[in-house]
Amino acid sequence: MNTETYAEATIEADPTLPIIRVTRDFQATPAQLAKAHLDPDLFMRWVGPDAITSRTIVWDARSGGEWRYVSEHEGQEFSFRGCFHTVSDALIVQTFTFEGMPDEVSLETLRFVDLGDGRTRLEAQSLCDSIESRDAWLRSGMEVGVDQGYAKLDRLLASGGVSA
Repeated sequence: MNTETYAEATIEADPTLPIIRVTRDFQATPAQLAKAHLDPDLFMRWVGPDAITSRTIVWDARSGGEWRYVSEHEGQEFSFRGCFHTVSDALIVQTFTFEGMPDEVSLETLRFVDLGDGRTRLEAQSLCDSIESRDAWLRSGMEVGVDQGYAKLDRLLASGGVSA
């Protein structure tokens, strides 16, 4: 398998809507990327910054299912939850809530675009409650978690740890 390294994720804020878009290419098939996002054991191995460990509380990865996990950093816990609305090898639509801000719910759409030759582009979009909420996410340092998490996912994929 080609272990070519891709550039960091592109993170963009829509200038007129409360939307964050993240785009990144992976050396993987759409089915492998979907599995890495839907299998709780795989997801916990790569999600978030390097300094964080995460564990699954609830994980029902099907259309209509729910999820919840807890991340730990230096003795502090941070919980996240949501609902899966659509689950397929090409598309995941889910809600996302950081439980520290329970009134702020985003709608996330993840598309896995087949680029051929075993490569896939992840196109993720998060629709936030407001432009202020979106801007708070952008100021939170989210790019560190995105870039470090996706680097871990690259290594997991390159190791053969995600079968289609």
